[in-house]
Amino acid sequence: MSTLSLLADNIRYLRMQQIPELTQVKIAEILKVTRESYAKYETAKSTPPLDVLLSICRYYHVSVDLLLTVDLRKYKLQEMIDLPDNRILLPIKTDSAGENKIEIVPYKASMGYLTGYADPEYIENLQTMSLPFLHNGKYRAFPAEGDSMPPYQDGTFIVGKYIETISDVKIGKTHVLVTRKGFTFKRIVNISEQALTVSSDNVFYDNYDIPLTDVWEIWQFAGSFSSKEQEIPDFLNDDVKGILLKLVDEIKQLKSNLI
Repeated sequence: MSTLSLLADNIRYLRMQQIPELTQVKIAEILKVTRESYAKYETAKSTPPLDVLLSICRYYHVSVDLLLTVDLRKYKLQEMIDLPDNRILLPIKTDSAGENKIEIVPYKASMGYLTGYADPEYIENLQTMSLPFLHNGKYRAFPAEGDSMPPYQDGTFIVGKYIETISDVKIGKTHVLVTRKGFTFKRIVNISEQALTVSSDNVFYDNYDIPLTDVWEIWQFAGSFSSKEQEIPDFLNDDVKGILLKLVDEIKQLKSNLI
C-alpha cells in the first residue's frame, strides 16, 4: 500500500470513529479547506498540503509518522498513550481483561526499540509478562547493562512506569531514559529548562547532562527481575511463594528469547 493510500484510509477511518460521526463538510470547515479538496484526500486523489496535514494530526491527536506509516484500522486507539507535545503515540498491549501487559524489550532487540517504539507492530511482537503488584499505570521492562547502577547488572531487567511529562519526574528517583542514543538507567539529580542531570550509583562515574530534546521516553523505576535462575526462600508463606513461583516460571519461559 502506498503512503498516499494509507493516509487516505487513516483519515477516513479517524473521521468515521468520531462520535457523533464527522461529515466531510464539517471536517473540511475545521481544516479550512473546501469539501471537494478534502474528499480528494480521503480517496488518495490528492495529497494534503503540509499545514493541512499538521492540522489533521493535531485535531485527532495522532502523530504524522503514525498517520503515514501505520494502518490505524488494525489497532485500538484507546490502546495507545499520548506522549507530550503531540509528538507520537505510545502503543501498549492489553490482555483479554483489558489490563496492561508488561512488554519486555530483549537485549538482542534493544537497538531496534529506538526505531520501533512507536510502531504498534513492533510492540505487538514483544514478549510480555504480568506482575500482580503493579497497577494504575503503564509499565515496560528494559535490559540493564554495565556496572553503573549496582546491584543491577547484566541479566537484570528494569521495570519502569511510564512518565507522561517532565513535571512528573521526581528528583532523586531512578529512571530508564530512552534517548536518541539508546537506553540509560540513572538517578535524576537535577532538572533544568534544557536538560536532565543524571548520576550513577557507582561513585566511579561522573554526573552528566542529557538535553531534553534528546529524551524520547521516561520510565520511573518500579521494580526489577533477573533472567537468571532465582531461589525462592523457604520462610515465605505459601501465598507469596505461589506468586513468586509463577513469576519465575514466566521468566524461565521468556529467558530463551531475551538473551
